[in-house]
Amino acid sequence: MPSTSQPSPPSWVLKLTVGLIGMFAFLQVYSIQAVLPVLMVDFAATEVQAGMVVGATVMAIAIMSPFLGMLSDAVGRKSFIVGALLFLAIPTALIAQSPDIGWMGLWRFMQGLSVPGITVVTIAYIGEEFEGRAVTELMSFYVSGSVLGGFLGRFLLGHLHELIGWRHGYYVMAAMTLVGALWVGKMLPSSRQFEANPNFRSAMQTLGEHLTNRYVVTACLLGACVLFSLVGCFTFINLHLAKTPYELSTGQLANIFAVYLIGVVITPLSTTLLRRFGAARTVRVAVIVSMIGVLLTLVSPLWGIVIGLAVMSSGVFITQAATISYIAVNVKKGRSLASGLYYMSYYAGGTIGAWLCGIVYARGEWSMTVWLLLALQILALLIASFGMVKTKPRTA
Repeated sequence: MPSTSQPSPPSWVLKLTVGLIGMFAFLQVYSIQAVLPVLMVDFAATEVQAGMVVGATVMAIAIMSPFLGMLSDAVGRKSFIVGALLFLAIPTALIAQSPDIGWMGLWRFMQGLSVPGITVVTIAYIGEEFEGRAVTELMSFYVSGSVLGGFLGRFLLGHLHELIGWRHGYYVMAAMTLVGALWVGKMLPSSRQFEANPNFRSAMQTLGEHLTNRYVVTACLLGACVLFSLVGCFTFINLHLAKTPYELSTGQLANIFAVYLIGVVITPLSTTLLRRFGAARTVRVAVIVSMIGVLLTLVSPLWGIVIGLAVMSSGVFITQAATISYIAVNVKKGRSLASGLYYMSYYAGGTIGAWLCGIVYARGEWSMTVWLLLALQILALLIASFGMVKTKPRTA
């Protein structure tokens, strides 16, 4: 039986550990974007193939998220998170051996199979072990960590390629993931509130309830739009900036991703916005900010494009933090499955974004890609405006 004692406020060690879980979960997911122009030359790949090798990991995450959520509801939380981190290191190392773009796509897919065991289960863990303000606070640290991981993956691999080549760079990334698994195994407290639900029929009943739950469905649709925009933008802006007149190297492209660090600062501030304005209004404003950022990437000067990326990503990160908090606060039953459905939709959106933006970029390069991204963000704005339950601003 779960403990009935009042949970203590999260310690700084727990906040750090939750942030590191987010960081290591996303360290590998998008790292390939920084070396994409090099891989296209090495493997003679097209824009669509490049998009799909980015989307391979994202597709696997989408497929596995609800299933690992149900499995975790049956067997536990911490062991799942640590085991998934350990497994993630294996295909990361195998990427270094890829003889062609097809094999790289396979190992990228294998990476994605383990990521939901980290992401989905961590969100369920936080929702069970804490309540009220502590949930929102820990969620913001988790999202900040995931933002930092998204930046570090691209930044490190881009510079590692210039130092030792991308193949050896992936060995370094695999070793980092192993260190992360050891840290989480040592520092993450075991569950006190978890209650196993191994009944498959009960899980399917919960699944049916979630599929008709307005909170879950709206969050899932928003999540799909969010990652479509983020993957499409940060994958193909690299190809745009690698061409004339910019002709940036892998290291310079990696530096561009420093705009992600703004998200590390912005995301915790979203906690204040959520308390004051509620999730629905926060998301609407964040999506509009993101749209402005996408439009700014159409300017010619490099510094203007960088500002646009910073504004765009900040809006996306606030949207993501608000959406997963919306689920954690409003969904009380089958949290792991609910977050699994969210991530399935989120990463399905990213997979479609990588594929569709690849087709659009091949036909109309960056300018046409921007208009596709704006169309998706308009859809996200409509979902937030008409789909989200207008929750009252929280004061606690």
